[in-house]
Amino acid sequence: MTRKRYFFLILILGTLTALSPFSIDMYLPGFPAIALALHTTIEQVDRSLSSFFIGLACGQLLYGPLMDRFGRKKPLYFGLGLYILISIGCFSATSINLLIILRFMQAIGSCAAGVAAMAMVRDIFPVKDNAKVFALLILVLGASPMIAPTAGSYLTAAFGWQSVFIVLMSIAILILIAVIFTLPESYENDPLFSLKPVPIITNFISVLKIPQFYTYAITTSLAFAGLFAYVAGSPSVFMEFFHVSGKLYGWIFAGLSIGFVGSSQLNNILIKYYKSEQIVIVALSGQVIAAVVFVIGALNGWFGLYGTIAMIFLVLCGIGLTNPNASALSLAPFSKNAGTAASLMGAMQLGIGALSSFAISLFSSYSAMPMALIMAVSASIALMVLLIGRRNITEKVEADPSMAVAGH
Repeated sequence: MTRKRYFFLILILGTLTALSPFSIDMYLPGFPAIALALHTTIEQVDRSLSSFFIGLACGQLLYGPLMDRFGRKKPLYFGLGLYILISIGCFSATSINLLIILRFMQAIGSCAAGVAAMAMVRDIFPVKDNAKVFALLILVLGASPMIAPTAGSYLTAAFGWQSVFIVLMSIAILILIAVIFTLPESYENDPLFSLKPVPIITNFISVLKIPQFYTYAITTSLAFAGLFAYVAGSPSVFMEFFHVSGKLYGWIFAGLSIGFVGSSQLNNILIKYYKSEQIVIVALSGQVIAAVVFVIGALNGWFGLYGTIAMIFLVLCGIGLTNPNASALSLAPFSKNAGTAASLMGAMQLGIGALSSFAISLFSSYSAMPMALIMAVSASIALMVLLIGRRNITEKVEADPSMAVAGH
């Protein structure tokens, strides 16, 4: 494989990985405009975000078996095609309930892109290169929170919130064309692979029984819920409570993403000197402390705009270090059914994340208190799960450094 071809494939796979995050981040600045246009509240608009997360969680479990049965590209074609059609529906939505349903279906479509990208890395590239490839994908993925909300804020201001879905549809069309003409089929159709529910469920149950998996998968899912609380709560906190403009909110969101993305890249260095389990316990403890201070400060009115940004930044740094290492540790025991374990862990992360974003929508307060509270509770429970669950791990398997770098 030539160097040019190598990086072109990484670019395509990176855009596939980034489709779902772009679909989330780009429409966040439009929350007030959507609420106004559809005669509803921002809390109700938040539920369209929760439904998207639920769709991603369901898609994780759906596409793994399909791609093992029919190859990578056919399910990917279906997913991207569905995403394009539903984006038109989102553009035309006339009620918040319809938008909530359509966003769920759009997530089912976009999830195919992320699942296919992860599977194709293992198919196309040598195992020894996986760590480097995953790290490069994370860099492409990191562009989403830096670019998408800012772009979405300017699109919403200039052309209305519906224009965001036209742009997302256009991105998906370009990705589909690139996939059809430039991305190879990396896994052949396997007619012997069973899609019957019983074998699939049995496989999932066998994974769930392993103490190292459930301890670290639940830990990372709960810790990661703080990120979902931030994504769901930040539009009302910044645009309604602090009264910043949609454009400024986009820039704040982009700046805060440096905490999460930057700490994930810092992990590349730390993993050379410390074990993943050492990093997890320190990072998660720091996340809990920062979130608890955030709650106390929000309750007592200590933090203005800049103080709130600083506290969110610290929590996101903790998540950026906890997530890749806990994820790697949860997958470490698996050699044969790593795909099943990865899809199950992804579904857990997104499912718990959907619950945290839904919880945000239940609060009518525009203060930072709901966001801070959910961040603190989820991180504290994660720490308790980690401390208790580690006692049940009798046969500890060290994490693969490449997975800790990648965050999968």
